[in-house]
Amino acid sequence: MGNPPVSVIITTKNEERRIGACLEVLSRFDDVWVVDSDSSDQTQQIARKAGARIKNYVWDGCYPKKRQWCLENLALKYEWVFFVDADEIVPRGLVDEIAGLDWCAAGYFVKGLYEFEGRFLHHGLCNNKLALLDRRKVEFPVVDDLDIEGMGEIEGHYQPVLKNGFENEDIGQTETPLLHYAYDDLQSWEERHHRYARWEAGMNAKGAWPVDPRPVRQFAKEAFRNVPFRGVVAFVHCYIFKLGFLDGAAGYRFARSRARYYRMISDASKAMVQPCAESKEQPGRL
Repeated sequence: MGNPPVSVIITTKNEERRIGACLEVLSRFDDVWVVDSDSSDQTQQIARKAGARIKNYVWDGCYPKKRQWCLENLALKYEWVFFVDADEIVPRGLVDEIAGLDWCAAGYFVKGLYEFEGRFLHHGLCNNKLALLDRRKVEFPVVDDLDIEGMGEIEGHYQPVLKNGFENEDIGQTETPLLHYAYDDLQSWEERHHRYARWEAGMNAKGAWPVDPRPVRQFAKEAFRNVPFRGVVAFVHCYIFKLGFLDGAAGYRFARSRARYYRMISDASKAMVQPCAESKEQPGRL
């Protein structure tokens, strides 16, 4: 089976611990880019030694954000682009699957197998993202989040969308999952998810979420954003309905972490509302 006609883009910031392993399994792709946000560690040097093309990136505080900037500005060899994170490993089976695609869709969702506390979780989390796309037909939307704390230069937890004129294009699905090593330790997880929670609370307050390219996913997301006690609902969904209990103790702790994350979002939302309420209660100056 030949090389996939795909340009790979890895966006990084101080990823020297992970970038080598990430790049090592991408040898069958002949156009691999590491777009690095001025790392202070050895990320760029390691990536260059591994044969990747390096682009140093400095965000100007405006749109487009980093991934869309890559689609618009890099001298990519191919129109098809595969976004891979530095903490992800692309298994050989997924490379074979991509090489064998018929390319009849505008993009493909790619599953992720989440590593948590030293083991992969086969249940509980439905990680599926539109990471393989035709840049002529798909883009990351402007979502009005420049003044929302938490994400900065990178697009947040939403999917790219079909461009105008391509709304009726199909979106496909690959089956072999990426291996996602996103959990280092509890402290780093807490810090990262506090940032995410503040951003999600801001997105909810603005109603700034873009429409998901799959209607079923869009319906589910809208319904979940409006349910009360989202932390409890998230735990039950993750641990019971998605069979997280089959992953043993790690599955239980992961479900609890999901519940905690949605409580963080609720707390962040309340913190945003409280200053507004207090300002309204202040008496006017005489």
